[in-house]
Amino acid sequence: MRQSRTAVNRFALGCTGLVLLLAGGWLATGGVHPEDRPPAWWPSWWPEPAAGHRVLLDADRLSRLRGEGWWTPSVTAAAITLSLLFACWFLAQFRSGAARQLPLAAPGGTVRAQALAEALAGRASAVPGVARGRARVLPRSRRRLEVRLRVWLRPDTSPQAVLPALCAVAAEAEAAAAPYSAHTRLRISAGSHRVPHVR
Repeated sequence: MRQSRTAVNRFALGCTGLVLLLAGGWLATGGVHPEDRPPAWWPSWWPEPAAGHRVLLDADRLSRLRGEGWWTPSVTAAAITLSLLFACWFLAQFRSGAARQLPLAAPGGTVRAQALAEALAGRASAVPGVARGRARVLPRSRRRLEVRLRVWLRPDTSPQAVLPALCAVAAEAEAAAAPYSAHTRLRISAGSHRVPHVR
């Protein structure tokens, strides 16, 4: 599921960049002539240029804007911010923590963080009194993992009844993650009590 979502994110990022690149190149080369009949998608709020001009922003108007004190810092800050946001989004697709391979103590042994989280969630869900569980394994450094385990209890199950078994499951996961030092955060939620409805 995570791999398909990552592929969709990369595809969306590539399509967005391609559309913006083509639209910017088309506008820069004078592909749109607002003084002619505007196309249906042309925004109605865009000011119409003076007669004889074939650009979106004529030289006089651009000179007046450049003379304003806020114009250059605003354009520069907006361009830098957008560039950094798109660059971070692009790099985040290749640095997914869940898909990272974690080396184990055995020579040549590795495990995916997502696989470790799924195994931990399965073990927690198998504890009597637990309705379902969800886990996340987040690599925080080269030698430290943060494990987030959340379980939902069945109705009429007290947290004290399942806490020792869940602590044993967390300790087993921490031992399996060696040589990493893992810190587990456990969150227990009570199951909802369904009230019968009388019709």
